[in-house]
Amino acid sequence: MNITVVGTGYVGLVTGTCFAEMGNQVICVDIDQKKVEAMQQGRIPIYEPHLDVLFERNIKQGRLIFTTDLAAAIKPAQVIFLALPTPPGEDGSADLSYVLGVASKLGQLMDSYKVVVNKSTVPVGTAEKVHHAIAANCKVEYDVVSNPEFLREGFAVDDFMKPDRVVIGTESERARKIMSELYAPFVRQGNPIYMMDARSSELTKYAANAFLATKITFMNEIANLCERTGANVDMVRIGIGSDDRIGKRFLFAGIGYGGSCFPKDVQALAKTADEYGYDFRVLDSVMKVNATQRTIIFDKIMRYFNHDVKGKKIGVWGLAFKPDTDDIREAPALFLIEKFLEAGAVISVFDPEAMPNVKKIFGERISYAQDSYEAIAQADALLIATEWAVFRTPEFERISKLMKNKAIFDGRNLYDPSKMAQLGFHYESIGRQTLKNA
Repeated sequence: MNITVVGTGYVGLVTGTCFAEMGNQVICVDIDQKKVEAMQQGRIPIYEPHLDVLFERNIKQGRLIFTTDLAAAIKPAQVIFLALPTPPGEDGSADLSYVLGVASKLGQLMDSYKVVVNKSTVPVGTAEKVHHAIAANCKVEYDVVSNPEFLREGFAVDDFMKPDRVVIGTESERARKIMSELYAPFVRQGNPIYMMDARSSELTKYAANAFLATKITFMNEIANLCERTGANVDMVRIGIGSDDRIGKRFLFAGIGYGGSCFPKDVQALAKTADEYGYDFRVLDSVMKVNATQRTIIFDKIMRYFNHDVKGKKIGVWGLAFKPDTDDIREAPALFLIEKFLEAGAVISVFDPEAMPNVKKIFGERISYAQDSYEAIAQADALLIATEWAVFRTPEFERISKLMKNKAIFDGRNLYDPSKMAQLGFHYESIGRQTLKNA
């Protein structure tokens, strides 16, 4: 099938590359000339495990093409995916200007029947708005479909190639047949393709992300209660996660969720509820708790230093909002670094992938280490903000020798508190008791 993907951000690039891997002819369009030229030369603009292999292979075999020419890209397309940014506005609502702007251009350019697919995460009713934007200038038949993505950064290739479900929103039988044919190779093991109306499809994506954000937030609230009651959040997590009505995933306590999806989507769903006159109180609480959760580890460190960190060196392990990605959007680490800089601390950081992106924000205000150990040389404290695998089993003896002061503040609960006490560390985590060191 001939496919065009408009937008080569995270979703667009994964979508285009994975469709090409299944033998489709894919053209990806972006307005950024330098980015397009780099991709044409085989340079991938994002870090995502395993994506580079598929990217390089499909470019080499001619199935994955990049261009800035929208008109040339859509002419041969049977299906056009819109994978465009929908950033939150000041009021939390999703900005649809990119999506509707491209839709208006499509109406002028399409000269035969095509299926236009919203792959971006968009509010309820967007498919209708896209339809109207195209209709204003279009003289041929077309269908608009909602097909939300459910990609986890760090696992996006597996999620796309072996989806646990595919959601397609349309009432057009013609579009349903085309979309079913397109996705058939991805669900050969029997995973379902759910057909529904566009509005239900659009709300499904927001509901899924908002529920997962709520699950994370609930566990953070439990963790905070554990610290006050003397309970251990790890034990509570195991105890409730074994209940198959609850499940084991998204139950790890920490310093709050971040990324490009959860914060934006929770805000957008709350705004949608407000527009329809519904007071979505659970989501209001989720956003409030997540905002304050980031401050908990900051407060722990400040108390440890008697509220004076001026001149103290704090090593930070992890900058991305989660491991296995270079995405720093809404990452708790950025909030914490800014807070400590304002308090006069000296910051040295290490992340396996995200440091170039962080440097664009902080510049020379912080130092960037070559590895995790360099980041804590002569440090007064270590802050762990992202649970990269490389941080899970470090050489604690080496850490003891490198640090000026053996204090670790773990925002992701990577280590056993009793072991850390035996090793002589002052160790504080989330939802677990701080034990006196040996």
